[in-house]
Amino acid sequence: MKHKLSTLVAQARGGRVVRTPFLDGDDIDRRLLTGDDLNHRIAGGFPDARRVILTLHPAHIPEVESGVQVYRVTPEDAAPHWDAQDFSVQLRRLELDEEQLGDLREDRGDFLIAATGKAAQTLAALTELGGRQVTVQPVGESAGKSSKVREVVVPSMRVDVVGAKGFGVSRAYFQQGIDGGKVRLNGSPARASSEIREGDSLSADGLGRIDFKRVVNETRRGNFKVELDVHK
Repeated sequence: MKHKLSTLVAQARGGRVVRTPFLDGDDIDRRLLTGDDLNHRIAGGFPDARRVILTLHPAHIPEVESGVQVYRVTPEDAAPHWDAQDFSVQLRRLELDEEQLGDLREDRGDFLIAATGKAAQTLAALTELGGRQVTVQPVGESAGKSSKVREVVVPSMRVDVVGAKGFGVSRAYFQQGIDGGKVRLNGSPARASSEIREGDSLSADGLGRIDFKRVVNETRRGNFKVELDVHK
């Protein structure tokens, strides 16, 4: 990150809308993003994106664009078949600014790529890549299926408990994902016993991402009603 996050936060609290280039989600200290006078948006074009753009803005601005655009690139059918690595090699030959490129995913012979700025404009106008004709279609700000705010009741703030409840799967199934290294808390591999807190982000390969919004209240039985933003 070229500028310290604390500096960007101060600029946003001062009334500016501040946006980073694509960066590793692990580099964002979400503890600095709290406060009634500050709003933020983290987007990478995919619910479980590794590379993301952080947009900070003062609380009086209700909503801002993510700055991310996802494109579906379909190469003509030719031999040899391209996988994601082959496509990435051809993409680098365009000499696009890597800070303007996010995650790349292969999808049934097509390629989904998140981009911003001039890199997004170049991709949108692309007709040929690596000697092959390509068709480019804009997908939108996200290739995810949906986002829904849910309120659920959980007995604890453990990652395995909140994750299973939020995604609507069994704890045993979610535990398998944790054991397989497919679940990340704020970008780092999660442990079942880890606790999730307000402002944290929990992502699971194949399931999506949960942004922990807030604890609504504690029930009489000692459980917690929590608000989750679930991206699938």
